[in-house]
Amino acid sequence: MTATTTTESHALSKAHLDALEEETIFILREVAAAFERPTLLFSGGKDSLVMLRCAEKAFGAGRLPYPLLMIDTGHNFPEVTDFRDARAQELGAKLIVRSVQDSMRRGTVRLAHPGESRNVHQSVTLLEAIEEFRFDALIGGARRDEEKARAKERIFSHRDSFGQWQPKAQRPELWTLFNTRLQPGEHFRVFPISNWTELDVWQYIARERIALPSLYYSHPREVVERRGLLVPVTPLTPPQDGETVLLRDVRFRTVGDITCTCPVASTAATPEQIVIETLAADVSERGATRMDDKTSEASMEKRKKDGYF
Repeated sequence: MTATTTTESHALSKAHLDALEEETIFILREVAAAFERPTLLFSGGKDSLVMLRCAEKAFGAGRLPYPLLMIDTGHNFPEVTDFRDARAQELGAKLIVRSVQDSMRRGTVRLAHPGESRNVHQSVTLLEAIEEFRFDALIGGARRDEEKARAKERIFSHRDSFGQWQPKAQRPELWTLFNTRLQPGEHFRVFPISNWTELDVWQYIARERIALPSLYYSHPREVVERRGLLVPVTPLTPPQDGETVLLRDVRFRTVGDITCTCPVASTAATPEQIVIETLAADVSERGATRMDDKTSEASMEKRKKDGYF
């Protein structure tokens, strides 16, 4: 009885991942067929690497029909950007990198103070890249389980001519029929792994043996405790007065701008161990790791309306 139950459970789990993979491949192919100038947002993070694996299966290794696009704040973890460059070169894919620092030089981004996080200002640089290359569809790795505002997203998320998202004006997606009609200057953000969860992502990484930046796995790191989060001690995020620097075994559930991304305490050193940890997690990955989402309940929705991913 026990052996039968275990086998059936394994088969159900595999079928679930197969169904998610099939849906993602279908969406990636639909974008290639429906749009003239699509691009795949690629940060070198786990979600974009899962999408990249599905894209390889959709089109064949080394045959991606759209370029990869990265908006770099200039404060990204070097382990991630190095991995991004190596993976793009390995695939033979065209990688376009546009920097918030360049927007600052142009005067289109102005920081309130030198220590302000550049994360929110990625929206400006992204919209500038869309105008520069005339992208009509941007494929992103956002998932509905990450955050409340992202749970409102359609898979094909319409953006107006100002690059803005209007949650009440999104188009229905009945029977997997995606509305791809665009007016001049408009574009879509497309989210092929919307229906995946963090657990699904890690199960797929384990099954496909997808290589990831080392930050995703347990490693010793100096941190301080701040506002319920573990803040990494770096030149960009030094300890504040009165804070005690601790050496902890941690890993990153998500990797973004150093100034707003925090690790979690963990000893998980393999995808299989992370799957077990994820099963027990009671806080979403953004809720557990992102300082910029702690400002208000509506912080992500406001940024998305302004053009954020």
